[in-house]
Amino acid sequence: MKRKLIVSGIAILSIFAAASLFLLPGGKAQAFIDPSDASLVARGRSVYASHCAACHGARLEGQPDWRTRLSNGRLPAPPHDASGHTWHHPDNVLVDITRNGLVPGKTAPEGYQSDMPAYAGLLSDEEITAVLAYIKSHWPPELLELQRKVTLEPGGG
Repeated sequence: MKRKLIVSGIAILSIFAAASLFLLPGGKAQAFIDPSDASLVARGRSVYASHCAACHGARLEGQPDWRTRLSNGRLPAPPHDASGHTWHHPDNVLVDITRNGLVPGKTAPEGYQSDMPAYAGLLSDEEITAVLAYIKSHWPPELLELQRKVTLEPGGG
């Protein structure tokens, strides 16, 4: 009987450990960040206002002419609403960009320079998840569904 309890306990711990890779921010794989969680979106709204809105706009509209390079060769901050390209990326990439900035050879082309700061050390993984839920809460259902598929497809998330 005791042996069955130990084996059962190990099995349950193994299941939780495997699930944490998909459910916890910062795991090797990301689950879909669901913007239907009102408390998560509310927290994300606050984080966005404090850390993102200055560049990406209070209404997620991005900077003017965001596709036209500035005099320094860098691109302005893109919008995070449906008019931008944020929804094209799986959640694990969005988390990586927010945490580490745009990294040439990883999340940006080689040699690419960006004004996007890295928020590792400034924002927790939970705050990054919340801000992404807030951004995603503004997307129309059809774009949100496309982004969910990109996130959950093998190799995407």
